[in-house]
Amino acid sequence: MRLSILPLVNHRESQFVAVGDHLVSMALRLAKLATIFERDRTFSEPVNWPTTIFMVAFHVGAIAALFFFTWKALALALVLWWVAGSLGIGMGYHRLLTHRGYKTPKWLEYFLTVCGTLALEGGPIGWVATHRVHHQNTDKEGDPHSPQEGGLWAHIGWIMTGKTIQNPSRELLCFVPDLRKDKFHVWISKWHWLPLTVIGLAVFAMGGWPLLLWGIFFRTVIGLHSTWLVNSATHMWGSQRFSTGDMSTNSFWVAMLTFGEGWHNNHHAAPQSARHGLAWYELDLNWYGIVALQRLGLAWNIKLPQLKPARETRVVIPARAAKANTAASDTLQ
Repeated sequence: MRLSILPLVNHRESQFVAVGDHLVSMALRLAKLATIFERDRTFSEPVNWPTTIFMVAFHVGAIAALFFFTWKALALALVLWWVAGSLGIGMGYHRLLTHRGYKTPKWLEYFLTVCGTLALEGGPIGWVATHRVHHQNTDKEGDPHSPQEGGLWAHIGWIMTGKTIQNPSRELLCFVPDLRKDKFHVWISKWHWLPLTVIGLAVFAMGGWPLLLWGIFFRTVIGLHSTWLVNSATHMWGSQRFSTGDMSTNSFWVAMLTFGEGWHNNHHAAPQSARHGLAWYELDLNWYGIVALQRLGLAWNIKLPQLKPARETRVVIPARAAKANTAASDTLQ
């Protein structure tokens, strides 16, 4: 009888050991996660309550949209997502206003700027100034949203805690002398919330809660997180084609969510280039939009990446070549 009990006892002991090992493993993972959050700057800065409450409200609205689904509401959300994310942020705020990667008639520049305000990412002066600071101090002290200070900080913490830069301070204004001279950009930077409010009221009048929740709340939240992934994910995960001296990477998934902005390592290698997707498989819808404008005669002086000798002042050596030979003969600027 004892011999028949021993295997059962040993089996139970092994089960207890396995459960114990599993609990220890989970505890270590939680401790590691807690350590990561402890180092994240988000938790050492005061909460910006007006911004935080506003963002929470929009996320609640996005969740509520799931209970008001209609195909018409989804179609509206997709159209406004493209208008705000591609025409507004990608082609307008980023490649046109920030880096001046191409030129357009003033009326079209203003139209793309208004589209950008629909993304709920602030006015052009604040957005452009922040992004220019980011390029000047990428992943170093002074970068507004580097994962060096925590992944959560780079994604959303820098907006919801600490010193908010939605309303640009004097120290940021020196980065946008071109926009400060333009009366329209000064005006729309102050009243950037107005176009989204007008469209929100219009869609609510046309289709009630489904159109409002999907076309404004759900679409805006998806667009915000897509843009924030460029700040966080494409400085944490992905591949590097060029050794740019920072943590920027290329990410297919982020590129798909942002209409081409996820080819971030390519962008940091040649910031003023209007084209971010360099290979045939790097889909860049924002670039295709600029090409369409060019063929319509609405875009010119388009800047593209060019191969230049390594002795140029601003050198960016392809990552693989840099490892094999620091004296690589070609570089992308």
